Amino acid sequence: MKKKIICVIGTRPEAIKMAPVILALKQEPWADVKVLATAQHRHMLDQVLTFFDIKPDIDLDIMRPNQALAALTARLLLAIDEVLETEKPDVVLVQGDTTTVMTVALACFYRAVPIGHVEAGLRTWDIRNPFPEEANRVIAGKLARWHFAPTEGSRQNLLKEGIADRDILVTGNTVIDTLLMTAAKPLEITVPLDDSKRLVMVTSHRRENFGEPFRNICQALKALAERNPDVQFLYPVHPNPNVKDVAHQVLGAIPNFILCEPLDYAPFVAAMKRAHFILTDSGGVQEEAPALGKPVLVLRDETERPEAVEQGVVKLVGPNYDLIVREAQRLLDDDKAYGEMARGVSPYGDGLASKRIAGTLREFFS
Repeated sequence: MKKKIICVIGTRPEAIKMAPVILALKQEPWADVKVLATAQHRHMLDQVLTFFDIKPDIDLDIMRPNQALAALTARLLLAIDEVLETEKPDVVLVQGDTTTVMTVALACFYRAVPIGHVEAGLRTWDIRNPFPEEANRVIAGKLARWHFAPTEGSRQNLLKEGIADRDILVTGNTVIDTLLMTAAKPLEITVPLDDSKRLVMVTSHRRENFGEPFRNICQALKALAERNPDVQFLYPVHPNPNVKDVAHQVLGAIPNFILCEPLDYAPFVAAMKRAHFILTDSGGVQEEAPALGKPVLVLRDETERPEAVEQGVVKLVGPNYDLIVREAQRLLDDDKAYGEMARGVSPYGDGLASKRIAGTLREFFS
């Protein structure tokens, strides 16, 4: 008899990292795989699912404009509980540290449904930074049955929290599975670029940077663009008005600064490949860009992905105007400094993480 596995995705990053897991499990004859989309991010999630030809079996369509965390959590908890009651899965898989992940873990705990946590064990050890992701993954980690850790460092974090070693498997990060699958294909950037200019790519959307920190980031980007008219800047802007309104206000009139809608996954990978370096507060980009040989300046004060920082291919600059300008300008002017960060070091996996996850579940159910 087949075992029912529900794979949950709520946001674009979750979809990117869960897609190879879903595809791997669908090849397993013992697994009855269902995809549950909470649609915590609607449009950005749909882009990725379409690219990988994954169709949700259950779609909660939970997104509301500028939604508050408490209301989102309450709606999710009730909706997911109904799904668990109806579907009665043997296991539920979640990925990462979103509100979807935390809420699904709690609902499954109430129903005694075992949880597998993909990308388990990331920690900053500051419960409010990043907010609310650190709390989300700590809660999910306390409730999970299987902990699929991307790195040995993540495994050590889980051991410190009292998780049994037998329940932890170091798999590598599934984002590298997805990245390698995608980067091997012919890709096009859907935004017109000047091929004669170096490209600096920007992504910034995190909740803890809303307000003055994000305005500092934008002012630093403005200064860099104005000082370097021979460099082109590309910023796919998140639709949240806390981001979009400020970005367009500060950066919208700069000739060499392109603000565009969020890119689909394939053009986004193409843009990363084309970029000279990347400024980001995204967790996934910290993992993907080093594998493509691209230096990363992280617009956060802390990171739960220290491996790339330790390797010297990622540097923390925070939402700090002076640090952002200084370190970005160094990468533009100093070939030696650039070469030291553009080494193509990937501490996050070999592209086989999804197969390891499927193998663990196969062994358990057999």
